[in-house]
This record gives sequence, structure tokens and C-alpha cells, in this order.
Amino acid sequence: MPQAIGLATWSFGMVMINSSSLTQVSRFIATVNGEKPNTVRQRLKEWYQEAKAKKGEKRCHLDVNGCFAPLLLWVIHLLPKSIEKIALALDATSIGDKFTVLSINVLLAGCGIPVAWCIVQATEPGSWKPHWQKLIEHLNGVIPQNWNVIVSADRGLYADWLYQLIVGAGWHPLLRINHQGTYRVLPQTQWRPLANVLGAPGQSWSGGVACFKTNPLECTLLARWDVGYKDPWLILTDIEPEQADALWYGLRPSTECVYRDIKSDGWQWHNTRLLSPQRAERLWLAIAVSTLWMVILGGEAENQSPLPDLEQLPKKHITFSKPFNSRPPRLISCFLLGLLTLIADLLNGISIHLHRWSSFPPTPVDGFYYPNFSSS
Repeated sequence: MPQAIGLATWSFGMVMINSSSLTQVSRFIATVNGEKPNTVRQRLKEWYQEAKAKKGEKRCHLDVNGCFAPLLLWVIHLLPKSIEKIALALDATSIGDKFTVLSINVLLAGCGIPVAWCIVQATEPGSWKPHWQKLIEHLNGVIPQNWNVIVSADRGLYADWLYQLIVGAGWHPLLRINHQGTYRVLPQTQWRPLANVLGAPGQSWSGGVACFKTNPLECTLLARWDVGYKDPWLILTDIEPEQADALWYGLRPSTECVYRDIKSDGWQWHNTRLLSPQRAERLWLAIAVSTLWMVILGGEAENQSPLPDLEQLPKKHITFSKPFNSRPPRLISCFLLGLLTLIADLLNGISIHLHRWSSFPPTPVDGFYYPNFSSS
């Protein structure tokens, strides 16, 4: 119970002041509760400390790894009942030369929610393989077996063992690779340069291949080169070519929004003064819960917003010359909309709430979350 109260206190304080600063959150909570700031500060500090740094006979520390599965399950229960698929992304981000955060994020409506993470010293030597293995293991079996799950990662994380690890969890990898190396179209025997899969912008291709001559991997290769981009996407997956769409990889940039929300737009994580990776991992639980709260709250607020009234426009208005979308382009992220909605609700005396999404707030690449996808 003390750990749950500490998590709730941290999350509420972060949301209200847009900061994960111990000093600022403790000062705010102390002001609200009429407590001494130092008393609250010590209580909040002990929440993320290891057991040996705490006082008392019943001291213990929070096992953040045991929270990953419930956190993912919470997200799943807040999605529309009609949704039976989910997009995840693996990514790494650094805080200067202090920390590197390896995280698995759920990608939703142009935003994302961390559901599993590991924090290491930025200069720590060694492979990240054991960390990714443990993170995926913590989430294995949480998502219903009948759901379709895609897992994307950028070029810097590609490894054949990571591909196999994702497949072994019953998920579908969507891993982007560099243009170096070779491939051959199955069942042909001729090896060709990956750099020559597409010849020019505006082209796309998909097919069953063996990729990389030295350590071949039989998979589906998705290639897409949009006009205006320097390089094409080359993506490896286990989904059959006729069932997969390279555009689904367009969900992955949402994970960049995760770090923007955790840093400058939200909890100012980049200004952390923590030095211990283990303490930072525990604080990230409050960060993840706060992010979940805002994204879900903002997504439902967007769902409830009125549709544009076009009846008053002339029939030759420029709006009708473009592909029609029932909702206008998103001008503010679901995360920030959640923050604004919470503040407005509190000012209007509306109780804090968190409900299941009535529908899925769309983004330009959310074709994955709608029909036309089936398990391979």
C-alpha cells in the first residue's frame, strides 16, 4: 500500500506541475496537504530508493520489473473493445552522458506509453541483448494470443537474435535495416545488393527473401521510398508480403514523441539529478503512469470533440477538392490535450477520471489499427 500511495502521489504531482523534479513535486504536494516540504520530500525520495537506504525495520524497495505486465494490461483494458491488435516499438534514448534508457513503448494515436524499460549508465560497456531479452520476457503472455502485435525498431537496433526473440514471443517484427549487405528473392539463388532494391523515390516492393549472405535470414522484405526522402525504408518482418504494409513502420516515429512528452513537453526528465540507474528505473514507473494517464485522457477528449460542420460551406469550397476526412488534422498531441483536459476538468469541478476509449483516435498511418491486417 505505501508503494501504491507513493506512485499515486508522484504521478499526480508530476501531472499538476509538469515536472518530475523531487523538489518541485514535494513542494506542491506539501502545499496541497498542508505538510512540511521536507517531510514530503523524504517520503517521495524513499519511494524510489533501495531498501538499504531507507529507515525502519520493514524497509523494502519497489520491484519495478514486476510492474511491467500489469502496466501493459492496463493499457490494453483502456483500448476500444473492437481493437484486437497493438503496435509496440523498441528504442533507446540517452540523457547526455548519464543514462541510456532501453524501453518498449505502446504506440497510440501519434503518442506512446512506456510499458517496460531498463536504464543503464550511458558509458556502461557490454551488449544490450540481455536487457532486451528480460524486457520482452516480462511482457510475454500479457497480450491476448488472438491479438496481432507488430514490434518496430530502427536501424541501430537490428540484430538477427532480436528478430528471433520477437517472433518467439508470438509477435511480428518490423525491423528497419541499413542498405549494406545483400538479399536474394526466394527461391532464386542470385544475391543482390540491398542498395538496389528500389531505384528511385516513389517506388515500393515486397517479397519473400533470404537477407544477408553471411548469416541469412528468411523473411519478408518490405521496401518503400517516398518522394522527398533521402533513403528508402528497408524493413524485415515475418508477415507474408501480401498481408504486410511498409506504412505500418510509420507508427514507429511516435516513439520519438514519447521522449518529447517525457522530456520537454511533460515531465522534464532530461533535467533529472538522479545518478543511480536503479532509482531512475523506479521513478520511470511514475513517469509511465503519468504518461498513460495523459495519452488516454487526451485521446478520449479528442474522440468526444465535435466533427466539423461542412453544411454551411459552398459546394465549390476548397475543402471538397481534397480527400475527405471526417476529423480535421491533429493540431495538438493527445498527450498535451490530456493535460489541458485535466486542468479544465479540475477548474470546472469535474472529478478525475480515466475511461476506456470509445474509439481509436486516428493518425495518418493508423491503417494498422483498422481492417486489412490479419495474422500470417
